[in-house]
Amino acid sequence: MSRNFRVTEHPSFDVLAATTAARLITRLLDVQSERGEATVVLTGGSVGIATLREIGQSPAHLAVDWSKVNFWFGDDRFVETDSPDRNYGQAAEALLNQIPVDPARVHIMPASDTVADLDEAVSQYAAELAAAAQAEWHNDESREAEAAEVAPVVPRFDVLLLGLGPDAHIASLFPDMAGIRTKGVSVVGVRNSPKPPPTRVSLTLETINSAQEIWIVAAGADKAAAVGLGLAGANAVQVPASGARGMQKTLWLLDQAAAAKVPGVLTHRNS
Repeated sequence: MSRNFRVTEHPSFDVLAATTAARLITRLLDVQSERGEATVVLTGGSVGIATLREIGQSPAHLAVDWSKVNFWFGDDRFVETDSPDRNYGQAAEALLNQIPVDPARVHIMPASDTVADLDEAVSQYAAELAAAAQAEWHNDESREAEAAEVAPVVPRFDVLLLGLGPDAHIASLFPDMAGIRTKGVSVVGVRNSPKPPPTRVSLTLETINSAQEIWIVAAGADKAAAVGLGLAGANAVQVPASGARGMQKTLWLLDQAAAAKVPGVLTHRNS
């Protein structure tokens, strides 16, 4: 990995979720003190949702100005709005409905009952990303000159959370499928996902890697092989997790079981 990365091992799933929550609260506070607002990209999965729940239960979350946090999603299942499979619904129940967010800053991927088809869902979310980026550039003269050169067109992501599948997929970018190969656009539609439900909307790897910091959060022995391959620098088409590299930092936040195949020299342990 060419960019700054760190592997941190936690003794259990619960400690991993609680520590990641505390880390995210601190990062949001730091960014807000610098820029007034902050942007985070959320993920689903057991650890991702447990982390959001821990944020809401932490007294420290009251220090964040949640009305000035922008929320995006790394991926979501293209199913009906009220489906329990929706990452957004799980995130809303765990945290977003519990804090004073600005609804205009919560950017939800379209559900199957809100647009005509998957292609429209992809186009709509890409347009939303582009509009946010252009507004950001307009308000920041130092970045406005980038507008004509940046592809895909996306806003600044301060922290982008990723889960990890046993097959090393991230977001809804699966090994050897079209999504992980897609370039030059911000969002991709996924059909025939090997993990149900089969139809999804996902940020592309280029979009993911535009984030200032990427945090890959994984727990469980079934993730250990994927973690090992990801940290070994395997080809991203076969091992999507290996291609996730933040602009400033990439953190691998693991429980003890998921870290089982990581060389000790790479690992910082939180007790």
